[in-house]
Amino acid sequence: MLERKPSFAALEAAAQERILIIDGAMGTMIQRYKLDEDGYRGVRFKDWHRDVKGNNDLLVLTQPQIIGAIHDEYFAAGADIIETNTFNAQKISLADYGMEDLAYEVNLAAARIARDVADTWNKKTPDKLRFVAGAIGPTNRTASISPDVNNPGFRNVDFDELREAYKEQMRGLMDGGVDIILIETIFDTLNAKAAGVATLEVFEEKGVELPIMISGTITDRSGRTLSGQTAEAFWYSMRHLRPFSIGLNCALGADLMRPYLAELSGFADTRISAYPNAGLPNAMGEYDETPHDMACAIEPWARDGILNIVGGCCGSTPEHIAHVREHVSKFAPRKIPSIPPKLRLSGLEPFVHGA
Repeated sequence: MLERKPSFAALEAAAQERILIIDGAMGTMIQRYKLDEDGYRGVRFKDWHRDVKGNNDLLVLTQPQIIGAIHDEYFAAGADIIETNTFNAQKISLADYGMEDLAYEVNLAAARIARDVADTWNKKTPDKLRFVAGAIGPTNRTASISPDVNNPGFRNVDFDELREAYKEQMRGLMDGGVDIILIETIFDTLNAKAAGVATLEVFEEKGVELPIMISGTITDRSGRTLSGQTAEAFWYSMRHLRPFSIGLNCALGADLMRPYLAELSGFADTRISAYPNAGLPNAMGEYDETPHDMACAIEPWARDGILNIVGGCCGSTPEHIAHVREHVSKFAPRKIPSIPPKLRLSGLEPFVHGA
């Protein structure tokens, strides 16, 4: 039997009491610091052979005080859960900068920074614990879709490559002290399955089980992930992980995300999470939705009982999170439904035997 950290029970207790708040965008906040190439490099990488500006994950090594300050701002805004700055911190994505050998170190450092900030807040208010989610992104490759339009069978990554990269990332996050594993921004379910296998294997390796949060991305109004699944089929593909929550993030603003979130809420027998973008990007790629507007769009989700965990993705800030927290705090969390057992399978579409 795998050991469960005390934070597991504390998280479950908190989720029964209230709608939990997860933080907002990391990249948006980093942009406020207007770092140049030297700012990203720091002292350690001042002579690195490639440009590194844009490698936000590297900042846990070169600008740890900035990442810690961002985490602190989100807790001050009312977040219960912060995400480590590790969205692209596995060897597959870090290879773009020639930094694949730093994957474990980056995840360990990121988790420790977030853990230190959370522990500081927990000492201030021991009656309201804060939690650290180890953020695991989709990588910059897809196992289901060919990157070559002339060769549909070609893949530039396979399942085992993804699994091993995720295992290395997972070890760093767990050694650094995260409370939760968050597999997020899933556009290819096969990538997410590799992350799921890696998660379970590292749990077994360490003898410790953490809650797993899963968050997919519906790419447009088709209501499907990039690899073609509907929200219901996506849930059936990931349900075997018995996650603490299933939900959606990124790609859509709150107004467009609502129908797919409501769909998930109807058939998922676990908690529902959502962290939409601050609207859709404008012509300059920026996000214009104000904290008030975003919070007003999200409030009906809480009022209608389809929400357990909520926050923000691209374009969101601590100001957005503070407004969202204020708007949803008066509502009870969604009650997890009892779903009758049936054979439930998934391809691009769901299949429920006897439905």
